[in-house]
Amino acid sequence: MTNILIIYYSAYGHVFEMAQASARGAASAEGVEVKIARIPEMESENNRTPYLDKRKKQDDNALAVKFKTVGRFAKYEASLEAQKDIPVATIDDLRWADGIVWGFPTYFGSMPSQVKLFLEFASELCGGGDLEGKPAGLMTSAGSIHAGHEATLLTSMVPLFHFGMIIVGLPYSENPEYLTADAIGCSPYGASTVAGPDSSRTPDGRELIMAGRLGKRVAAVAAALKKDGFLKGSSA
Repeated sequence: MTNILIIYYSAYGHVFEMAQASARGAASAEGVEVKIARIPEMESENNRTPYLDKRKKQDDNALAVKFKTVGRFAKYEASLEAQKDIPVATIDDLRWADGIVWGFPTYFGSMPSQVKLFLEFASELCGGGDLEGKPAGLMTSAGSIHAGHEATLLTSMVPLFHFGMIIVGLPYSENPEYLTADAIGCSPYGASTVAGPDSSRTPDGRELIMAGRLGKRVAAVAAALKKDGFLKGSSA
């Protein structure tokens, strides 16, 4: 069996939906076992940026009106409730995996602090080489097509290179959906979804299809590398 981990952080549910689509895609490959795990929220509510929305008034400023911050916090609470049964990710999940799909929202053109903190606490895997040679795919969400989703995918590759992972993207020939003028996500760098400034949008069907393809592609690469004995850090 080839073990594929879909590990994600999702504040408003968009990346959670993309993660489920990626898991379905990975599971469609022959001889693959898929596990979904979530990177947890910050323990203190004072360290959770959505709580800034809770403290704002709807008419605080022009952006608050555009982002509909009051309603967005309600969506955040509902999203956490929907994800409560997903197991919390551990370092051992990373060891178990032969291939990993990472998913998280775009915060200022890079990964959220929750994900960065998780990686920092997984530093022992860097020194031990546990993730070296394992393929990785990346997914993200952003408030608009200009909000940095491609920058997030690119900058998030950097720490994964330090862990020795092999990055798997979404090639043009297999993903004609993103060759469009429509306001949807995804690119050669990975899968993404446009959530809307107020997080009211749900992933477009084309975005979900490409997230599924990314999961299947990571699974196929992991299976090939495992067959050739290239993977050294995975466990049964």
